[in-house]
Amino acid sequence: MDEFMLIFRRDHETKENQPSPEDMQASIKEWLDWKGSLAAQNKLVSQGNRLRPDGKVIKSDKVVINGPYAEIKEAIGGFIVIRALDYDEAAELARDCPILRAPWNGSVEVRMLVSESNS
Repeated sequence: MDEFMLIFRRDHETKENQPSPEDMQASIKEWLDWKGSLAAQNKLVSQGNRLRPDGKVIKSDKVVINGPYAEIKEAIGGFIVIRALDYDEAAELARDCPILRAPWNGSVEVRMLVSESNS
């Protein structure tokens, strides 16, 4: 089994795409249930964490800019790490992620973590 990071993105800027406080509250159970299902299948490696939309980016010339990625409206909101046989299984597990449902209309990026066994 390999480990995969699921990176959650959504539009943090467009007013119409922002969830209401009620939507935010209702989503907590969905996220807990989804992560609980992954844990019950022994697929959850790390619960990760939510990320604030602001931050800093340090470029190769050592210049620090406000970020991340100010030129795009979709921002990374959080991540978890799962274990799966391959990309297909990891993508299948990601299909039930609450961020893919309205009003979030987000996306999940699936990336394999590099380890000594798969480098």
